[in-house]
Amino acid sequence: MDEKSSSSSHHRLLIVLLMVLLFGVIMIQYVCPSRSECQMLHQLGSWFKDGSATGSRSGGNEMQDGLQKDPYIAEDGALVRFVPRFNFTKADLNRVVDFNIKGDDVIVFLHIQKTGGTTFGRHLVRNIQLERPCECHAGQKKCTCYRPGKKETWLFSRFSTGWSCGLHADWTELTRCVPSRMDSREVSENLLSRNYYYITILRDPVSRYLSEWRHVQRGATWKASLHVCDGRSPTLSELPSCYSGDDWSGCSLQEFMDCPYNLANNRQTRMLADLSLVGCYNVSTMSEEERWAVLLESAKRNLLGMAFFGLTEYQRKTQYLFERTFNLEFIAPFTQLNGTRASSVDVPPETQHRILLLNRWDVELYEYARDLFLQRFQVARQQERRQARERRQQERRRLRGRLTTKQGKQLKPTDASRQPDRHSVVTEEQQKTKADEDGAESEVLLPDWWDLDENGTMEDYMDNVEQWK
Repeated sequence: MDEKSSSSSHHRLLIVLLMVLLFGVIMIQYVCPSRSECQMLHQLGSWFKDGSATGSRSGGNEMQDGLQKDPYIAEDGALVRFVPRFNFTKADLNRVVDFNIKGDDVIVFLHIQKTGGTTFGRHLVRNIQLERPCECHAGQKKCTCYRPGKKETWLFSRFSTGWSCGLHADWTELTRCVPSRMDSREVSENLLSRNYYYITILRDPVSRYLSEWRHVQRGATWKASLHVCDGRSPTLSELPSCYSGDDWSGCSLQEFMDCPYNLANNRQTRMLADLSLVGCYNVSTMSEEERWAVLLESAKRNLLGMAFFGLTEYQRKTQYLFERTFNLEFIAPFTQLNGTRASSVDVPPETQHRILLLNRWDVELYEYARDLFLQRFQVARQQERRQARERRQQERRRLRGRLTTKQGKQLKPTDASRQPDRHSVVTEEQQKTKADEDGAESEVLLPDWWDLDENGTMEDYMDNVEQWK
């Protein structure tokens, strides 16, 4: 007896300890939402989470409350509540465009280096359900993306039109180049009505910077980039080179960071801003601080006005928002790949801190972009659920109407309607019983979502919960 009581007490103690540990892991997410704070606690939380996740993955797809887990929830790191930092208007958040692929509208993809743009560009030409799919052939770098019934392209991107405005052309180049290029390629009757919908992909600045360094280390140069601004390319004195040879292959991370002319620094801010506002590449017109402040505000303004942008760290949400924005659907779902070359680089904390300083304007832009992106996703999902509830309510009203009509046909006008009240009471009870029986029969035919909670409390809560590093 003593051994049994001792064993049961040990089990109870173990359960209590596990519950305390679980509670502590949950509290970590609220007390220390950032990995930069309480780093040791986050590491402990990730260990516990990984251990529990292993068991759930062993059975196949991850499940939650007996259902397949929402694919939009799990995309990276530890769980925290997403709290918006920026105020946007309803028009900013409810971004849906009337893209007319059969008309003259054009999607323009601004491809920033090392943001996963190559993968996204391939999705655009190979993975969209279209009446007339793009024609892609093995061995050819470009695909033919014609509109239905026309020999005109609806997509301006690397894999459709090539680098027609220069290698990795930025906002300043594309907005001045694309209209003239499209007009010269195609003769359209409605040039004034043509809409250009600009899209892009952004990435966490540190990961993007490390990825570009590794790419340059392997010999990439992007020498073919034109950097045209106000009608001309920069002079060598305006944009000096970081290396003297044919390329910069084999450069160390220290050398990469030490070059003051390195365009990898704050690349996303520069490529999304209107460079003509600061004298293009002539840095003598204003102080560096003032120059970058102007560029950051310009980049934010242009990003906000774009038809769509996605984030490398949120592939499924990027897919969802693109589909909703353009009313197009992808054939296969996007996948979140975390095992990149940048993620394999072991960078000391002091080096990471320096990279953050070198890319401080990109850090501010990414925080702004991430906030806007997640708010748009949240609003889109809420609208989707509201529309689903409205459809369910309409379906209920329709079925009730059919039920009422069916009962009305069964109640034929006879003398029984003039019988004493007690007979009327009996008839009403019979009608009620009959209605319940008919209702039960109708319930069997209802779709699976019929019995779902109208409030959607758990899903609505999870919409406010996001994954962070």
